[in-house]
Amino acid sequence: MLTIKEAAKLVEGLTEYRIRMMCKSGQIPCIMAGKKYLINKDKLFEFLYGES
Repeated sequence: MLTIKEAAKLVEGLTEYRIRMMCKSGQIPCIMAGKKYLINKDKLFEFLYGES
């Protein structure tokens, strides 16, 4: 599981702000842990690059 900051470091071209907005809108599958969004690394890459 990645935080927004960690995901932004992995994905070139996406800022923390953009990833946060994609989480809020439901574009990126994620879960809330308290006030933080946690993103599954495999699901993120599958969403962005179509990898399975």
